Amino acid sequence: MKNDLPAGAGEAADALATPAIEFQDVSLRFISQDGQATVALRNFSMAVARGEFVAIVGPTGCGKSTTLNMITGLLKPTVGTVKVMGKPVTGIDPRIGFVFQADAVFPWRNVEDNVAAGPLFRGKPKKEAMAMAQDWIDRVGLGKFGKHYPHQLSGGMRKRVGLAQTFINQPEILLMDEPFSALDMQTRTIMQDELLQLWGGTGGSVVFITHDLEEAIALADRVFVLSARPGTLKRVYEIDMPRPRVMSEVRYEPRFVELSKHIWDDLKN
Repeated sequence: MKNDLPAGAGEAADALATPAIEFQDVSLRFISQDGQATVALRNFSMAVARGEFVAIVGPTGCGKSTTLNMITGLLKPTVGTVKVMGKPVTGIDPRIGFVFQADAVFPWRNVEDNVAAGPLFRGKPKKEAMAMAQDWIDRVGLGKFGKHYPHQLSGGMRKRVGLAQTFINQPEILLMDEPFSALDMQTRTIMQDELLQLWGGTGGSVVFITHDLEEAIALADRVFVLSARPGTLKRVYEIDMPRPRVMSEVRYEPRFVELSKHIWDDLKN
């Protein structure tokens, strides 16, 4: 019984049961300079559990990236509520990390200084921040490139720097907006495996935006399919394939092929 639990255990259990992210019947309308109203998202509901990996797919302009901007507080819903860790979003939350489609590295800083920037900004002593940076640089396989500058790195290597920049801050929520779309297929597959390994060691929640249906199925626990603008939720698919997953292999599993067909039919319609 809950009354028999140690002090604080009940509150901890309730906290874990609270979704990391929750959209409650959210709609978002933009007003253009000429006074025209555009509905980007309509009656959208979604709950992301602690430690869950969710992918959102849909046509261009359906509101996928808009959902991320509402989680960060950069946009406010016209109707409905967006909550993070059980509380309405009121601004940028330090527990959230964001990986963009474009590189977000500082071109005038080397890899070490780029990765250490987050801890330094949050008040860590420089020696501790640099030690943390070196640890994460090693984790993403760039141990020999700490003194290199972004222009000296390949696209895949810069993405590794971006992941290290984000994970070093230990985000409880990770938002990713088509982070690997500009990479070639081989590098993208490698980066997807890197992401799964890093995420598996954190216990954080992920919302991953992508146009790549196969990427969504291979990475996620659930895939949310949005309709064309105004974006509405068409269906949610449970990706009932075991983890850990190897990206170069999972695409050939019969269940993967079956899910791909069903979700593609939804998108096509």
